[in-house]
Amino acid sequence: VGAGSGGIGAAVTAARLGVQVLLLEKRRGLGGTAVTAGVSVWEPDVGGTGLPFEIYRRLRSVPGAVGIYSFGRHMAWASRDEDFPYPGGEHVIDPRRRYPDTLRRYGIGPLATHEAQVRALWHGVVFEPEAYVWVVERMIAATGRCTVRCATAFTVAHVASGHIQGLTLSDGTLVTAPFFVDATGDGVLARAGGAEALLGQDPQTRFNEPDAPADTTQHLNGATLIYRVTPTAAPGIEPLPAGTPAECWWRNDFPVASITHFPNGDLHINMLLTMEGREALALAPESALREARRRVRAHWHHLQETFLEFRRYRIRWIAPTLGIRESWRVLGEAVLTELDLLAGLSGQRHADIIALADHAMDVHGEAGTHGGPRELVEPYGIPYRCLIPRGFDNLLVASRAASFSALAASSCRLSRTMMHLGQAAGTATTLATVLGVGYLEVPPDQLRDRLRAQHVQLDHPMPAALQRYLEQEFPMDPLEVQER
Repeated sequence: VGAGSGGIGAAVTAARLGVQVLLLEKRRGLGGTAVTAGVSVWEPDVGGTGLPFEIYRRLRSVPGAVGIYSFGRHMAWASRDEDFPYPGGEHVIDPRRRYPDTLRRYGIGPLATHEAQVRALWHGVVFEPEAYVWVVERMIAATGRCTVRCATAFTVAHVASGHIQGLTLSDGTLVTAPFFVDATGDGVLARAGGAEALLGQDPQTRFNEPDAPADTTQHLNGATLIYRVTPTAAPGIEPLPAGTPAECWWRNDFPVASITHFPNGDLHINMLLTMEGREALALAPESALREARRRVRAHWHHLQETFLEFRRYRIRWIAPTLGIRESWRVLGEAVLTELDLLAGLSGQRHADIIALADHAMDVHGEAGTHGGPRELVEPYGIPYRCLIPRGFDNLLVASRAASFSALAASSCRLSRTMMHLGQAAGTATTLATVLGVGYLEVPPDQLRDRLRAQHVQLDHPMPAALQRYLEQEFPMDPLEVQER
């Protein structure tokens, strides 16, 4: 249920390994946040091997579909003599870089004081959403075992004693299956089935996290409405829509932005942030989007008024949905916490790690990480048990709604990491089917071996064989080349 990064990872993997899959998506197309919210940028992160790399390779064979970026200008590195430093951080396409360059974030101090290391080591991927969908659709179709139903939600989950028996869909159809994967961003299937879920900041007493607040709060990581601008032949300042003020009305000053260049010269603008997380959750989706669009227009007007270079662009597209970083989190058989992140892979004692990550603990808005993002010393692992809701035997959660503390979720929420959770969920489903067991009885060693066989990195440093595999940037399928 859900065809974002986690759902794609689960569906493609399970179908390839022999399982018949039904992939449900309530929106009209595949891709989730990467497409409808415009979050088509993969930040530097160790968890990007396996299926994400395969998608990247296929994108490489579509002209202009994907690029790797390095850091350009940044307001933190600006000269004190500049009247108007760059309004955030800039990411520019860097033809010298290759995919393995995007697989590291850890081991560097704060961005503001480590310019040389950031420029040398932090690189990411930017891709065209339409090409991403094109690639994913063909990967799904090639399995021959995955049926896709878009514009289809479930209305009722039929559950008995922690076992999901079936779903009634929005068209009235009843579907049954031995196993289910919740790949929705807010754990909607798990919560409908009665799973315990958490919302907001966890108190220190819950998981003994050193940086957690003393008491529970309803603060959530902030939300962003991505927009895209394109070069124009006639420079100028776009007029504000009627009723939209030129001043920032929702905070003291206009937010900074992460601005990434597309291969075709467009700019991907991520305002940090557009809306507080709990504000976005409290409003009806239509109301939140309407207000966020007003803020985007005001932000863009501010950029054009203040920085001459942006007058050579015009708005091409505003995402039709908000980019949500945090909402509900389902309590699982294990909980990933700040203690795991600080211990790193070398200090963790989990026998069932199925994905690696190394992004900073990074909270935007009123719940912001004290002093900015907290960078990590080394990668950490995510246990398979974080995908299993407590009390369930045939349900996995493969999304940002998996069993993470709020602090841990601020790190491991990135798209490529979510796709690895999906890849683990699809592989676990295959093992459970073959062995005739529930998800809890899937042998961790067999699950990890099968993931390694799919080029998922579970060991640090990266094994030499996996490094060699990642040097192969182009698929060589004559039929695909002809179709392209």
